[in-house]
Amino acid sequence: MSDLVEIRDIHFAYGERSILSGLNMAFPRGKVVAVMGGSGSGKTTILRLIGGQLQPKSGTVTVDGQQVHALDTAGLYALRRKMGMLFQHGALFTDLSVLENVAFPLRENTDLPEELIHDLVLLKLHAVGLRNAAGLKPGEISGGMARRVALARAIALDPQLIMYDEPFAGLDPISMGVTANLIRSLNDALGSTSIVVSHDVHESFAIADYIYFLSNGAIVAQGTPDEMRASSDPYVKQFVNAEADGPVPFHYPGKSLAASLGLERGQ
Repeated sequence: MSDLVEIRDIHFAYGERSILSGLNMAFPRGKVVAVMGGSGSGKTTILRLIGGQLQPKSGTVTVDGQQVHALDTAGLYALRRKMGMLFQHGALFTDLSVLENVAFPLRENTDLPEELIHDLVLLKLHAVGLRNAAGLKPGEISGGMARRVALARAIALDPQLIMYDEPFAGLDPISMGVTANLIRSLNDALGSTSIVVSHDVHESFAIADYIYFLSNGAIVAQGTPDEMRASSDPYVKQFVNAEADGPVPFHYPGKSLAASLGLERGQ
């Protein structure tokens, strides 16, 4: 099975601050791949590089055989039409109804007649269990429902690639489970490739085919959920077991407290 997305020897930095260092990743067609790690580990930066919002310092990002940062504006927009994105917290248009939110990418990217767009939107909303909420505004539904509307919008164009940026953040346990099941079932129904950026261990392990663990912009572990559960790697054990200290320290690295207070000998 070929890979839909390939990341090869990617280096990326904001100014002098290195974010990703020599990253190599592959995302096979039809699979759900989780990218996990603590805050600031570079997870969301990977999504932005794949979508062409950011340019790497060196290395290549290839989507469906096309090198993303080598495309011109028209080529990049054409490639993005093959992608769906579920933004953190949904990012719905608050003044538009649920139906209008899901219809938005169809109206922007196709010349389909309104009657057909209306029917397609109802089918997408039905897939996430919210067909009867089509006339409501985002402020009139729960956070979990809003996340499902955002998911319906992300799959409106039947994308080859769906990217999820912290899809479980801020959800109650029931909504988290519903969202996780939808990610898996919609991926399989559409034959898409899904990249799930998350730090939620339970839900991600339940739906992912493969997992990458990032720390300080580099892959520290990778494998299937079962391999990660059985891993003796200190970073994986700390993350999976939610331990406060370990390879990822509690204190931000730098001078000791004594040095900061001028109490070390010679100060």
